[in-house]
Amino acid sequence: MHFPIKFCLLNGLIFYASVVQSQSADGGWPYYGKDAGGSRYSSLNQINADNVSRLKPAWTFRTGELETYNGTNALSKAAFEATPLLIGRTLYFSTPSDRVFAIDAMNGKQLWVFDPKVDLHHDYSEISSRGVSVWQKTIYIATIDGRLIALAAETGKRVPGFGVKGEVDLKAGLGSDISVTSPPAVIGNLIVVGTSLGDNNRFNATAGTVRAYDVQTGKLVWSWDPIPRDPNDPAFETWKGPKAHEAGAANAWAPISADVANDLVFIPTSSPSTDYYGGERLGQNLYGDCIVALKASTGKMAWYFQVVHHDLWDYDIAAQPILTSLLHDGRQVPVVIIGTKMGFIFVLNRLTGKPVFPVEERSVPASPIAGEKSWPTQPFPVIPEPLGIQKISAADAWGITDSDRNESRKRINSYWNEGIFTPPSYQGSIMTPGNVGGIHWGGMCYDSAQTLLITNINRLPAVIHLVPREKMPDSLIRKDHLMRIEVGRQTGTPYVLERDYLLGFNQDGLNMLCPPPWGTVLAIDMHSGKKIWEVPLGYMMDPSRYPEAKNWGSLNLGGSIVTGGGLVFVAASMDNHLRAFDERTGALLAELSLPASAQATPMTYSVGGKQFVLIAAGGHGKLGTKQGDFIVAFTL
Repeated sequence: MHFPIKFCLLNGLIFYASVVQSQSADGGWPYYGKDAGGSRYSSLNQINADNVSRLKPAWTFRTGELETYNGTNALSKAAFEATPLLIGRTLYFSTPSDRVFAIDAMNGKQLWVFDPKVDLHHDYSEISSRGVSVWQKTIYIATIDGRLIALAAETGKRVPGFGVKGEVDLKAGLGSDISVTSPPAVIGNLIVVGTSLGDNNRFNATAGTVRAYDVQTGKLVWSWDPIPRDPNDPAFETWKGPKAHEAGAANAWAPISADVANDLVFIPTSSPSTDYYGGERLGQNLYGDCIVALKASTGKMAWYFQVVHHDLWDYDIAAQPILTSLLHDGRQVPVVIIGTKMGFIFVLNRLTGKPVFPVEERSVPASPIAGEKSWPTQPFPVIPEPLGIQKISAADAWGITDSDRNESRKRINSYWNEGIFTPPSYQGSIMTPGNVGGIHWGGMCYDSAQTLLITNINRLPAVIHLVPREKMPDSLIRKDHLMRIEVGRQTGTPYVLERDYLLGFNQDGLNMLCPPPWGTVLAIDMHSGKKIWEVPLGYMMDPSRYPEAKNWGSLNLGGSIVTGGGLVFVAASMDNHLRAFDERTGALLAELSLPASAQATPMTYSVGGKQFVLIAAGGHGKLGTKQGDFIVAFTL
């Protein structure tokens, strides 16, 4: 491989122009989100609306991943969510157990594999890796067991000068439960790493610290904790109560975006611990549930914007922020676009954090829980309009049979239900959207030429109960009792969490009790903020048994991409297909069969004069889709 390098100096950081940056014009995919700003847009147009229906598998690569789970319980949590990078003619990607592969992009032949030997007997919250990162001739993998490892791109061997024998211990100084599931952000000579932490276990969870390391030595350059511990920080006073500053999490588990020219990284933070009870952390809780712009060179805050005040709904910012520019009031404005689980899309000036489109603080319901004090208002973007289910009523009760519909109506009527931001309650509260979105970790993609923002969403309300600890039998303070309800211990609070959804089970498996479509893909014109199309995505029930199933959509995890050929590619649904939609109309143009379900984001590239579309098809243990170990490439 050949990596031409040029250097320049900005704000004390060395920035490079290499094949990693220049390949955007010639068919590469050098970042998880195609570029450092997460656009997931490729200008390639060899595959287009006229010929996409003629796509055929070019090659299939198998990782042998399922064999690595033997003797463990990993399969039930494993999810093959990776999006490969293309550098030169080589594809680099990671498996759920953090093995890293390099394969030839033309024919899928393996060049090397690296196994970090993650102990899969450990009880990880997630067994997944969404991808790797690259700097010059080095590939980086951040692992679920809390390591940052540097590998030589040509050989897959550890880089000896990085950290200790090629790795940095991310657990050092934080905690043994540190995991990473998203690829780190590379900006200049720094690699910026967030963390993934188990939700709802305890109030004093591990701190969600974001850290930057030198790409060559692995030396820690700076760290930033989203929970202010310093009384001199203006946000310190937004945490009320004697133990408030002992809270943890608010971690950045979603991909971080980078703006090289302005020396900024954009950190999407999550809910502080615990997700559904905030009585130990009263107040607004800055900088939880924020998009935070940090100076990449120093880690100092440039600005922040909070999308949820005092989160009680697990409304983490799960999607990578998109960096682009928009024509607004007659001038081009650099913006960051934030998609949220609430189905809200916030558009901010990325240099100042000020909203480009109006945002209103609106009153929301008050919490009835003893010890809790919910924030009285929440920020609502005026445009774009909210996506997904924002409210449901008994009139929306749905089911295939009369019995199903009666069950749906009964359940909806039995819960507290005032629409979005209904707080948790003793009787059970319906949360619309639920914690899986709206816009989930699959995120968004953006075509700046057409000013179209495309995203896929879920439409599944959650049901949240808070149970006084003394009333919950110890035998049930564990996960997945009754096969459906998740139980969170929330140790350090007076309450145990029960999380359910508006679904049931019948002879076909899942039995949805909320109206379809349950998953869609849609496009928004970012000049006007108006949605221009929305169509069902995939199916969950057998179309041969239920002919309307293809109109009902599917729960989905994984993202979409958009191309210069006017196409949107997305898998993500519970059936085993990769689909292509017309970018301008939403018309379904191709439905490509896969050997397993694909809860991942596709990518596209060009080598040898041919455009390929590629997807990781390995399924999702928690979602219950067909699992496997496949990378599938399609071409004309």
